[in-house]
Amino acid sequence: MRQVMKYAVAVTAASLALAACGSSTNNPGGGSTAGSTGGGASSAAGIKVGMAYDVGGRGDQSFNDAAAAGLDKAMKDLGVSSKEASATTGEAESAREERLKQLIDAGYTNIVAVGFAYAKSVGKVAKAYPNVKFAIVDDSSDDSKGANVEQIVFAENEGSFLVGAAAALKTKSNHVGFVGGVETPLIKKFEAGFKAGVAAVNPAIKVDSKYLTQVPDFSGFNDVAKGKAAAEKMYQDGADIVYHAAGGSGGGVFTAAKAAGKMAIGVDSDQAKTAAADVRDVIITSMLKKVDVAVYDFIKSVKDGSFKAGVKTFDLKAGGVDYATTGGKIDDIKAKLDDYKKQISDGTVKVPSA
Repeated sequence: MRQVMKYAVAVTAASLALAACGSSTNNPGGGSTAGSTGGGASSAAGIKVGMAYDVGGRGDQSFNDAAAAGLDKAMKDLGVSSKEASATTGEAESAREERLKQLIDAGYTNIVAVGFAYAKSVGKVAKAYPNVKFAIVDDSSDDSKGANVEQIVFAENEGSFLVGAAAALKTKSNHVGFVGGVETPLIKKFEAGFKAGVAAVNPAIKVDSKYLTQVPDFSGFNDVAKGKAAAEKMYQDGADIVYHAAGGSGGGVFTAAKAAGKMAIGVDSDQAKTAAADVRDVIITSMLKKVDVAVYDFIKSVKDGSFKAGVKTFDLKAGGVDYATTGGKIDDIKAKLDDYKKQISDGTVKVPSA
């Protein structure tokens, strides 16, 4: 039966977007039985990491790319090898489970699942493979909880407060906007922090909000057209700065800002460096969510034997979130933002998460 499953997995590898990278010593063979280590984690090739991206995958210029940067650094600094796979829009839960199993069966027995949508899959597969180490980004629920699972979460509300303050200090129309990819509790943390930051500077500033899709439709994280349409409406209604927390859909927000002669704020990565070259000049700052640091730390903990299951929080005080200064467009307000940063870190300012 296991051989039949391996054959089926091989046949469907292309549809699951599995791609090998890293050292030439990678050996995609050597399956594992439930609970085994697959025989590859401590081989001469070193630590083997399987990276399961969310919708949009490597190249989304935002969330997934931040995770990819952490993996790339680990490959360079720690000598790990990797295999990567990406989710597809509208896929069933079983496809996510199979993706994780496929990586493990290929010998990549340290798994990073990028995004809360993997929660149930990680929880189920982690129980079946107790000797495999997992990290899931953006989930601390019971769904993914396990003795071999590190649950990585961030204080997105704190970072969003800082860029909300930046928007309030930079707006000329006293009207700004927020575009969320999918309306979930996680993305609402971004919105709550952004609105709080705006209000801290000037509570009279108007904030428009728009979510591109609703659960279970996660295409809002990878729909440039919807991102563009949402931002266009906000600019037409008078907003002059729009902040997005919409993954790959953010590219549409930047395009709309460019066409309208307005400004935008990026998310997760420093998008004034990662977005398409022709729109980078509209990005005044980005909320940095240091997924790269978290992914690297997980891989390093596996390599040095310090891995510990449970929730690991990356907040502002710990350097897990921040704001970007690329392009110099907020240099004149940096002192004010850093003052807010200090107040959040020392607890003087409490940022809401909902």
